[in-house]
Amino acid sequence: MPATSEALIVLTTCGDAATAQHLARTVVTARLAACVTILAAASSVYRWRGEVETASESVLLMKSTRSAYPGLEQLLRAEHPYELPEIVAVPIVTGLPAYLDWISDQVDACA
Repeated sequence: MPATSEALIVLTTCGDAATAQHLARTVVTARLAACVTILAAASSVYRWRGEVETASESVLLMKSTRSAYPGLEQLLRAEHPYELPEIVAVPIVTGLPAYLDWISDQVDACA
């Protein structure tokens, strides 16, 4: 079994494809994520300011590391158009070692 990892999948959602592309390119260019997968046409149902809302959103799955997370969160908070963006990090417990090494190499190369 591969060793545990410092890699994370960081999720956020946004309301349109242009914003999704902008956020994806920005975090990869800044080396805060190795890769961003954009899943389009998600439907979100949520409670906001006492009302149940429904929205069409894109989901971004950002492959990053624990050490890069603070900078990634800061960049997302600055660039995201939502008043309260979803920014959630999930640890990658295990995975293909070469892929996990690639994430680390791409993200932490400038750290």
